[in-house]
Amino acid sequence: MISFTVSLVFFFRAAYFVTAFLLPKTGRVNFNFNERNISSHPPSAALRMSIPNSFDTLTSGLASIARLPFGTIVSGDAKSTPPPILALYDKEGSNECRVVRERITELDLVVDVVVPSATNSRVFNDENYEYFLGKDSSAATVPRLIVQKEDIEETLVGADKIITYFEEIYGERPPVVDENDEEIKKRVVSALILFAENLPSLFRYNRGNTVAGCALPPSKPMPSMLVLYSYEGNQFCRLVREVLTELDVPYTLKSAGKGSTRRTELSDITGGSTQCPYLMDPNTGKNISDSKDIIQYLYKNYALFTPPNELLGDLSDILTPILKPVYKQLAPLQAGSGGENKVEYEATIAAAKTQIEEEIASEDIVIYTYSLSPFCTEATAVLDNLEVAYKEISLGKEWVPFLINEDGPQKRAALGEMTGQTALPHVFVSGKNVGGLYDGLLPALEDGSFWKLLKGDNK
Repeated sequence: MISFTVSLVFFFRAAYFVTAFLLPKTGRVNFNFNERNISSHPPSAALRMSIPNSFDTLTSGLASIARLPFGTIVSGDAKSTPPPILALYDKEGSNECRVVRERITELDLVVDVVVPSATNSRVFNDENYEYFLGKDSSAATVPRLIVQKEDIEETLVGADKIITYFEEIYGERPPVVDENDEEIKKRVVSALILFAENLPSLFRYNRGNTVAGCALPPSKPMPSMLVLYSYEGNQFCRLVREVLTELDVPYTLKSAGKGSTRRTELSDITGGSTQCPYLMDPNTGKNISDSKDIIQYLYKNYALFTPPNELLGDLSDILTPILKPVYKQLAPLQAGSGGENKVEYEATIAAAKTQIEEEIASEDIVIYTYSLSPFCTEATAVLDNLEVAYKEISLGKEWVPFLINEDGPQKRAALGEMTGQTALPHVFVSGKNVGGLYDGLLPALEDGSFWKLLKGDNK
């Protein structure tokens, strides 16, 4: 039975190693972000969104290809002085919102404020939010465009009404289907276009639809609005807009599709580059061009923490229930509980507990890790990005024989008796047990208890 159990453990351990090495680790970037607010944002492990990786870039590229030629090139009917668009309530992952954004790119428009309106956005649940729409079902319809018509603000709700408004101002979009084509060809092309409308949401499933667990809690508005140069058909722009939606951060949109007048504007700002996306933050004076750098910056400055790899979290959800009872049985056996001298074993564990108590009292934050564990690497990356001092204590490369340190089995068994958890990483804050990465550290950051413990509020 033990050999079967060990084989099972090795199988799942190998599975997560393969997954982890295929997935890039969370970047470690240093920014100044010393003030942290205690969060009232509810924990939401299901809403893990990590920094986009190569797979995200691929699927975002496929989403762009699926919608070609829409949302890429400025059309000939764009006007140099269009009526002002005061606000666009938008959900990045919505098919209807995408159609509107495509037309905004083609018409080379500027939107004073894009208000992210994900399903669980403060737009629908925070009455103190300046862009609050309401909690009833009628308020949940997006896209929603607010335009200035002479001295009157008009709100257009739904993609059909917004597109109709654009047609009234600029005329109809040139047809994709040639009127001279045979009827059967028209129907096939029209069906393909309709089918392609749903592909981006399929390729980018679960991104740009919900506010992430790491989003900042509701607070007073930013002094100045972020400015994003972007166009709908660009795969890298999409990755940035998804994160802005997931962090519930409003921004000014300056369309910069191919042929846009703002390409010259961008070139003047950057010294020659017209690359999109391009983010300007008047609050910090930062101007950033690379999509990954922009996203890391957004997490560092407009989120509670930089999230670890979401797919690794999904793997943890599968493995943890299976491996936890296995580890609970194996940890004391590996430490020597199966030997004849029970007194010696108990004395060894007691000594390990004393050492652990001394270690967790030596620093405000202490984390026990394995050097080869991707979960441990992600946990230390989260702490690094928080820019907090911590003490890392490694029990070895992994928990298996020949990879674990000499005193590793005893410490692991002692941790199990002290906390009920033998898996690593294991985080302690101000001497208090927080837990692992996905079942401890992240929820503590989301609900603010991590910072309360760090400030000495142990109640």
